[in-house]
Amino acid sequence: MNSKKRYIASFLFFLFSSLTYSQENLSSLQGKELHNKVRLNFIPVEMPTDKFPDIKPTMGLAGLHYQIPINSWLYGGAGFHFAVTGDQGGLFTLGAELGINHQLYKNIYLDANFHFGGGGGYRYLVNDGGFINPNIGLQYKKNDYSFGIQYSHINFLSGGIKSNSVSFFVEIPSILRFTDYDKAHQKFVADNLSPDNFWSKPTVKNAQQVRFDFFKPIGNSKKDNGDNLTETLSVVGFEYQKYLNENTFLFAHTDAIYKGLRAGFMDLFVGVGYHPYQSKYINIFGKLGVGAAGGRVAPEGGLMMYPSAGIDLKLFKNIAISGHGGYYRAIAGDLEAYTFGFGLKYFGLNGGTSSEENTTYYAQGLRVEVQNQSYFNVAKTDDVYDATKIDLQLIGLKVNYDLNRWLYVAGEAGFAYDGRSGGYAHGLVGGGVYSPRFFNKRMRGFIEIMVGAGGGAGVDTDEGIIIRPTLGINYDATHQVSVIASGGRYYSPFGNVNSNNINIGLSFNLSTLLVKN
Repeated sequence: MNSKKRYIASFLFFLFSSLTYSQENLSSLQGKELHNKVRLNFIPVEMPTDKFPDIKPTMGLAGLHYQIPINSWLYGGAGFHFAVTGDQGGLFTLGAELGINHQLYKNIYLDANFHFGGGGGYRYLVNDGGFINPNIGLQYKKNDYSFGIQYSHINFLSGGIKSNSVSFFVEIPSILRFTDYDKAHQKFVADNLSPDNFWSKPTVKNAQQVRFDFFKPIGNSKKDNGDNLTETLSVVGFEYQKYLNENTFLFAHTDAIYKGLRAGFMDLFVGVGYHPYQSKYINIFGKLGVGAAGGRVAPEGGLMMYPSAGIDLKLFKNIAISGHGGYYRAIAGDLEAYTFGFGLKYFGLNGGTSSEENTTYYAQGLRVEVQNQSYFNVAKTDDVYDATKIDLQLIGLKVNYDLNRWLYVAGEAGFAYDGRSGGYAHGLVGGGVYSPRFFNKRMRGFIEIMVGAGGGAGVDTDEGIIIRPTLGINYDATHQVSVIASGGRYYSPFGNVNSNNINIGLSFNLSTLLVKN
């Protein structure tokens, strides 16, 4: 065999080996179960009307949190906050939190947590965007569901919003069944699986979608300068759906603008959907979402409703093109639009076993990252100190899905907490390539490119399209936790942003069990 043939044979062997996996019996796979919580809270925030008499005295701030137990009394998590009443629609934040939960008497618990994050809306109220939110209070639990009342403090550290109040929350359970990340990319069969085996539970159906939506404003919709809003708004976003049964699902989605207005508009919705008809190739659905929206539009409370309906056309068993239309309406404001859009949707079954025969299962690698992101000499258009460039600090939340041992796709949200740009946020999607492991198999490099929409607070991204290529490395501190460092460029093709970027963070690594065929 000459050298050319040996090269081709070696390449084909590498390609084949990277796309095929060993197959084991599922009974040998060790699983773990986390009893997580989804918390919805409401905080009335007193506004600084003594310094800014033209704003409403109270803002209603809603929160959506995902909390993970660390031990029997300590939990951590991440959460979004968004304005829903008052006149601060468009104020959004992202943060991380650490809390304690301790039983006091029977069903009564002490609950306290500390939340740090970044975000904002109108810059003159939040300045850099960094804020803290400590809470302490009582919680009543019953069958893993609970509600509570807390004393809450909201403090935008360099801004004018500083408030003490009584807040309320409800909590619903969410179970995550997973295995170790080093089991990723292996195949399993469920031969002779006993009824008491960890994986002998029904699979949970879910869907993930990259969305492109278009809002056609109607009625009395206004821009933030008071002019009529007539431009069609183009937004890009991400949606996650979790099925309660074959026809009913819960969902959450968020969007950010990339055309129609200067960057800064975004939304976040949660809701419920239903399939009146499903077949092998077509799904018809209806959805009702409730959430918040704002930025670059006239001051409003922020609370929105979004009913919609559409159809999924399946291209493959797990992949569909989705089209939809709907009605986008402020509940206590003037923002109103007809909507239409499309998306690419991926369906999965995970966390358990299927009743179908000859089913193969696959360990899906998943990494959830919390990052500090630094952007240097970022172009600004209207800095309060007339600076044309600033250094920007963001808190970022990123989720990576491994396609195989070498390739992954990713989604990310980031919010500013320092750099006189409170209110700047971005949402990115993309993917990357891993290097082979080295240094006792505890390190590996990666190269990735992310594309999306971002803007607000005078960061000069024009209408919002941004690109961020990065090169990085991660080190496995434990089987579940890695330290990550990366650097690259942050670029807006239609604006003037073109800066260096450094990211440092932690990655929490696991594998979920998916139905393969």
